[in-house]
Amino acid sequence: MKWQIGDVTVTKIVELETTGGSRFILPDATREAIQPIEWLIPDFADEDGRLKMSIHALIVEAPGRCIMVDTCLGNDKQGRRIPTWNERQGRFLADLAEAGFARETIDTVLCTHLHTDHVGWNTMLVDGRWVPTFPRADYLFGRIEHEHWSTQTERDDMRAVYVDSVGPILEASLAKLVELDHEICPEVRLTPSTGHSPGHASVLIESKGERAMITGDFAHHPCQMAHPEWASTADFDPAVAEATRWRIFRELVGEPVLVIGTHFAGPTAGHVVADGDVFKMEV
Repeated sequence: MKWQIGDVTVTKIVELETTGGSRFILPDATREAIQPIEWLIPDFADEDGRLKMSIHALIVEAPGRCIMVDTCLGNDKQGRRIPTWNERQGRFLADLAEAGFARETIDTVLCTHLHTDHVGWNTMLVDGRWVPTFPRADYLFGRIEHEHWSTQTERDDMRAVYVDSVGPILEASLAKLVELDHEICPEVRLTPSTGHSPGHASVLIESKGERAMITGDFAHHPCQMAHPEWASTADFDPAVAEATRWRIFRELVGEPVLVIGTHFAGPTAGHVVADGDVFKMEV
C-alpha cells in the first residue's frame, strides 16, 4: 500500500495484523461501544464490533532520502509483556526487501517513541549479539523520550526493550537524539504529540502543496476519533494524551491533510472530518 504526497512516497510494510483481542490496549472499545460507530465498519472493525489493528512500518521516500518510520516488533526478542511478541520468527525483512527496500537502502530510522512495537527491528540477533538492522542509517530518537526510558526502573519489560533495541544503536554510534520539532529534510519533520509517552512525536510531510501526518500512537485506532476520551492502557499520561487527541483532531478537521495511522489497519489513511462534537475518518 502506497500514498503519494507531492514528491514524497509513503509505503506500508506490515508485520502483523489482528482482528479482536485489542481490549488489552483500548479497554473502553467494547463490541457494544464499537458497533454503533457505523463508519468504522468494515474498514476498521468487523460486524461484531471487534477492532482491526495493524503493526507496520512506513517507508518515506523523499528526494534523496529513504526514511523508515517505526520498526515494529522484531524477531527473537524476549521479555515482552504480550506473550506472542516474544521469540517471533516473522518475515518482515523479506517483505521489506521484496517491496524494494533492502536493509542497506534505509538512510534514516525514525522512532516516534520507544515502545516495544516501534523499535523492534532497530536491531537483529547475529551470533548472539544485537546489532543494528540498518547499518547505513542514522537512528533518530527523541531526546526527551530517550532520557526517560534510559533511566526508568519501574518497568522491567521496557528495560528489556531498551537493552536489546535501543542501547545497541547508541553503542554503534548510529543514534542521534533530536527535539520534538526536528526537521529530517525539507519535506519531513516532527511535531509534538506527547502523552502516550513522555517524548512522543508525530511526523508531518509536506511537498508541492500536499500534506500528510503519520500519527505514531497518539491515537491507536480511528475509534478514538469518535471517542478522544478513550485512553490507551499504554498512555504514559492519560490526561495529556487525551488533550493531545482533541487538539490534533481539531486542527485536522477540514484540512487537506492525509492522516496515516501507525496502527490503523485496512485502508490505514484518510481525512479527519467533524461528526457532531467529535470526529470521524473519511477514506
